[in-house]
Amino acid sequence: MGVVQWLKGQFVCQLMVCYGFLVSGLLINLLQICTLPLWPINKQLARRLNCKLGYSLTSQSVAILEWWSGTEVTIYTDPESSRHYGKENAVVILNHNFEIDFLCGWSFCDRFGLLGSSKCLAKKELSYMPVIGWMWYFLEMVFIRRKWEEDKKSFVQGVQNLQDYPENFWFLLQCEGTRFTAEKHRVSMEVAEKKGLPKLKHHILPRTKGFWVAVQNLRGKAAAVYCCTLNFRNNESPTVRGVIRGTTYHPDFYIRRIPLVSVPEDETECSVWLHKLYQEKDQFQEDYSQTGRFPGPIVAAPRSTKTLINWLGWTGFLLFIHCYILFQVVASGPVLTILASLALCFAVAVGVRWMIGHTEIRKSSKYGVQLNNNH
Repeated sequence: MGVVQWLKGQFVCQLMVCYGFLVSGLLINLLQICTLPLWPINKQLARRLNCKLGYSLTSQSVAILEWWSGTEVTIYTDPESSRHYGKENAVVILNHNFEIDFLCGWSFCDRFGLLGSSKCLAKKELSYMPVIGWMWYFLEMVFIRRKWEEDKKSFVQGVQNLQDYPENFWFLLQCEGTRFTAEKHRVSMEVAEKKGLPKLKHHILPRTKGFWVAVQNLRGKAAAVYCCTLNFRNNESPTVRGVIRGTTYHPDFYIRRIPLVSVPEDETECSVWLHKLYQEKDQFQEDYSQTGRFPGPIVAAPRSTKTLINWLGWTGFLLFIHCYILFQVVASGPVLTILASLALCFAVAVGVRWMIGHTEIRKSSKYGVQLNNNH
C-alpha cells in the first residue's frame, strides 16, 4: 500500500473530503436562494446561473469518484451515436442496481458537458434534503410522491416546464422505480407471472406509465432515448463509503441511442415497447456476466480536470478558513469558547462518520412500490 492510498484510508482525510463537500454545498444552496429575486425578472438567466452553481456542487462528487478514488468509467457505445451526446436533449433510462450508479451517471454527464443542467425524476422527500435536495429544487428536478393519482399533474407540469429550458439537458428515468434487491426482484417477477409479462433476470419490471408521460411531453424537445446499462467488473459491490475511503472500482457503462420518433405514441404500444427494451437490457446484463464486457466498441471520453480544480478550490478554501478561525479561537478565546469549539469539531466528526456508515444499501424485506398501478 502506497502512502497516498494509506492517507485516503485515514478518517481525518475522509473527514476533510466530506467537510468540504457539505459546507460548500450549503454555501451553494445559499447562492441559489439569492437567485430567487431574479426569476420573475429574467427566468432564463436565473436558470443558467443555477446550472453553473449545480455544476460547482455535483462536479465535486465526480472529482471524488474519478480523482480521489481513481474510479474510471468505461463507456461502450456506437461512435456515430457518441457524436450526438451533449449536443441534444434526451430521455435517459438507467438501471438501478448499485449504490453509486448516480455518481457514474454524473460522470457520464460530465464527459459530455451536461453535468450542471441534466434532470431526473426523484422522490419528493429528497427535495427537503439540504445540499443535494435543495440544489435539485433550484435545478427544476421533477419530484413525485409515488402515488400516481397525486403525481400526474405535477409530473406533467414539471416535464412541460423543460420545453423552454435554455440549456441542453438529459432527463433521467430509472423506470424500475426502486433499487434492485433480491426480494424486490422476486415480488416483481410474481407480478410479471400474474400479468403474463416476460420475466427478467437482472431487472425489476419497468414502470411504463411514467416513461410514456415523460416521452409524450418531451416530443419536439428531446431528440432521443439513451438506454444505459451499468455494471461493475469482477462482481464488485461499490458503495459511497468505499469511494470516500479511496477504493477504486471498475464500472462499465453501455449506451444505446434510440431516436425518440421510434418510440410509439400510443400508451399501450409504448408499454409493450418499453418491456421489450428491458428484455434486451436484461440480455445485455446476462451477456456481460458471461463475457465481462458489453457489446460494441469503447469510446474514449477522458475525465475533466475542471472537476478536480473546482473540488480542490472549494476544499482548500474552506479548510483554510476553518483552520484560521479555529486558530484564532484557541489563541485568544476564553476557555469556555475553546471547549465549545472543540466539542463542535468533535460533533462534526462523529456526524460525518455516522453518515459515511449509513450510506450502504439497506435491504428491505418489503417491496414498497405499488406495481399494480404502474404497468
